Amino acid sequence: MHDQPPTLFTWEFASDPYPAYAWLREHAPVHRTRLPSGVEAWLVTRYADARQALADQRLSKNPAHHAGPAHAKGRTGIPGERKAELMTHLLNIDPPDHTRLRRLVSKAFTPRRVAEFAPRVQELADGLIDGFAERGTADLIHEFAFPLPIYAICDLLGVPREDQDDFRDWAGMMLHLPGGESPDPQRHGKGPRGGVARSVKKMRGYLAELIHRKREALPAEPAPGEDLISALIRASDHGEHLTENEAAAMAFILLFAGFETTVNLIGNGTYALLTHPEQRDLLQRSLAEGDDGLLETGVEELLRYDGPVELATWRYATGPLTLGGQDIAPGDPVLVVLAAADRDPEKFAGPDVLDLARRDNQHLGYGHGVHYCLGAPLARLEGQTALATLLTRLPDLQLDTDPADLRWRGGLIMRGLRTLPVRFTPGR
Repeated sequence: MHDQPPTLFTWEFASDPYPAYAWLREHAPVHRTRLPSGVEAWLVTRYADARQALADQRLSKNPAHHAGPAHAKGRTGIPGERKAELMTHLLNIDPPDHTRLRRLVSKAFTPRRVAEFAPRVQELADGLIDGFAERGTADLIHEFAFPLPIYAICDLLGVPREDQDDFRDWAGMMLHLPGGESPDPQRHGKGPRGGVARSVKKMRGYLAELIHRKREALPAEPAPGEDLISALIRASDHGEHLTENEAAAMAFILLFAGFETTVNLIGNGTYALLTHPEQRDLLQRSLAEGDDGLLETGVEELLRYDGPVELATWRYATGPLTLGGQDIAPGDPVLVVLAAADRDPEKFAGPDVLDLARRDNQHLGYGHGVHYCLGAPLARLEGQTALATLLTRLPDLQLDTDPADLRWRGGLIMRGLRTLPVRFTPGR
């Protein structure tokens, strides 16, 4: 790997991309490559360049700026969102529309609102562990990391409890089939993007119906803790100029962005702790003493060390610009590699070392600039609650497979495990 650029986006790369990213950071920090979809894009791997790109207004989130051939334009973004009229959401738009829509939903993610939600997240974590605690074994992805954020975001949006299992199924279709993976023929038909696109279509149909039902039953004045879909409808009915498509797209992207990231935060974080026993012991002792300080810095470090979002979502140059010494042409797609930036030795001392007590940790796991993750307070709460509950209730939790046998999902943007088999002493 000394002279030639590493091979990217293979199964071997997916299991440990960090050596390849280290090579790119050193030799080709802004690197043009052909993605598995056939689209050509620039990969940005150094921290300073990444931070600049994330905040650079010449890099638009709007796919209309993509200058590639027509057939390539459908290969960026979320499969199916264009057909389902779900394009007008926070990941695809720029200010001032982005500013307006973000302001509408930011009220749902204030520290106070998230703190009020903490007992529900704890109840979900305990209930899920109750489901497998007596068995002594579990797959932590499918039985814990996946359902917890799905049910949490459904509660926040206002999806009725009786409909939440449908949402769980549709989200599962997305999770089993990120771009470039071979589908499970038992469940999902013709191919990866097709499976995701079908679940997006079902979700879109459901959201349209739910928005209609909620609009019919909306009280004149908002109640304290009103659900997010009701708040979006109220905004569209009271002069904030939110169309029904915008409301549906906003609900969709909050669900889409709000569950898979947290699944991977919990999954990757638990895996990192299980494979770093000395760090895990430190955290367990800290929790046993009632000190949450190490839990808080620890979740930030897990986000930096092996975060849930490997590449930030798509950006497109609106004019010529220079980044990391490379000239980017108008319309070129740019992908900021958060996983590479967050292990840049120019920014982080001992970047390949997991240190839960790391203090000066300005990682890019939640992005940077106007698109900084809106749901960061909720993700932190879910990550902290999930890990603390697992380590407290299942104190002798162990990996139940050889790490070499674990498979990572082969998507472009997200980084996460397909399964995480564990064992522990059965009990309540």
